[in-house]
Amino acid sequence: MTNSRRNFFKTTGTALAGLAASPLISRAQSAPAMPPANIPAVPEIAGGAKAREYWVAMARKVAAPVLENLAARTLKKNMPFEMYEAPGRDAAKDRRDRMRFTHTEAICRLMCGITAWIETDKPADIIELVHKSLDAMSDPESPDYMNFKTPSQPLVEAAFICQGLLRARKTLWEPLDARVKKNFIASMNLARKIAPFENNWQMFAAEVEAFMHAIGEDIDRKRVSNALERHEKWYKGDGVYGDGNPFHWDYYNSYSIQPMLLDTTEVFAKDAEWKKYRAPVVKRARRYAAVLERFISPEGTYPIIGRSSGYRCGALQVLTQIALQKRLPKNVSPAQVRCALTKVLQRQLGAAGTFDKDGWLQLGFAGHQPAVADPYVTTGSNYLCSPMFLVLGLPADDEFWSAPDEPWTSVKAWSGVNIPGDHSV
Repeated sequence: MTNSRRNFFKTTGTALAGLAASPLISRAQSAPAMPPANIPAVPEIAGGAKAREYWVAMARKVAAPVLENLAARTLKKNMPFEMYEAPGRDAAKDRRDRMRFTHTEAICRLMCGITAWIETDKPADIIELVHKSLDAMSDPESPDYMNFKTPSQPLVEAAFICQGLLRARKTLWEPLDARVKKNFIASMNLARKIAPFENNWQMFAAEVEAFMHAIGEDIDRKRVSNALERHEKWYKGDGVYGDGNPFHWDYYNSYSIQPMLLDTTEVFAKDAEWKKYRAPVVKRARRYAAVLERFISPEGTYPIIGRSSGYRCGALQVLTQIALQKRLPKNVSPAQVRCALTKVLQRQLGAAGTFDKDGWLQLGFAGHQPAVADPYVTTGSNYLCSPMFLVLGLPADDEFWSAPDEPWTSVKAWSGVNIPGDHSV
C-alpha cells in the first residue's frame, strides 16, 4: 500500500496519549483489579494485532469503573451523576427520575456491547468482575440492587443486559452460581410485567423473552409476536424501520430496533410462527450496515442526527453486529470496516473530555458536551456506546483484524477511486 493510502489512518496522537494517561478508578479490596490498559502511544493504528490491542485497551477503559465498583457493591456510592439542565424543564424532577435508573443503565448498556469480546477472549479478570456484578445487581440485600420494577425504564435496561448475556451465554451465564441465576431471573421477571410503548420499546420486550427462551424459561409469546408483527408493518423501505409508525431521523434503528430484531429472529429461527421474519430482517440489516459504513467520512466522523446523540458510537451497532456475524454486504470488506471504525473510535471515544479524571464517561458526542444530552440522558446512559466493541468478538486471527489496511467507501470516493454505485434494496 502506498504512503498516500496510509495517510487516512493517521491520527494526531492526542486521543491515544489521553487514553494512556487516564487513570483507572480506585479499587475496593473486595473487587478483583483489572490490569492497567497499556495503550500504544503511536501516531498510526494499522491492521492486525496493533489495531485490536488498541480496541481491547479502550474497551477495558470504558468498562473499568462500572465493573470494578459494581463488583465491590459500591457503584451507587461512587458513580458520579451528570445531566444537562435544559431550559424550561424541572431540573429537580428530572434528577429524581433519572437517579432511579442511571446505575442500572450503566451496567446493562455496558454489558450489551462488551460481552462478545468476553466470549471470545475469555479475560479471566473481566469474567470475575462480571459474575460479581451480576450478583451485586440482582441480590435484594445488596446496596447495588438494581431497579427492574418501576415505572417503565427498567424494561429497556433488562433488554440491554439480556442482549449482552445472549452474546456470551457459555462464558458469562452458564458458569454462573445457581443462586445468582435465580436472583437475576427474578429481576428480569419484574421487568417482564412492564408494558412496552408502541415504538422501538416493542423490541425491548421481545429481547427479554428471547433470552428467557434461550436459557430454558417459559416465555410470553404475545410479546414476541407483537414486536415482530409491528416492526414488519413499520418497515419504511431500503433497510430502515419507523420508530413506531413515524420515521425519525435518528439512530434508533441501530441503538435498539435492528440489533434486537437480529437477536430475536436468530433465537426463534426455527419457530414455526416466526421463522418467516428471519431472512428479511437480515437482508434489511445488511443494507443498513452498508449505509452506516458510507456515513463514515474520510476523517472518521459521521452525521449527528436526531435524539440520543450522547450514546456516541452506539449509533454504529448494526454495522458492528453485521461485521461480527460475517454478513457484510457486497463491496464492503472487513478490512475497510475495521479501518473506518478504528478512525471513529479514535475521534469519538479518544476525544479529550470523553472521560472524567476517574475514568467515567461524561455527557457528550466527541468530548465533554453536556448540552448535546437529552433530558433522559445521564452518566449511566452514556454506556450505550459499548456496542462499538462487538467486533472484538472476532478473534485476532480473523480477516477483520489481520487483513491489510483498506480505505473505506468515503475515502475511496473522495480520493477519486472508481467505486461501484449504491443501490436500494
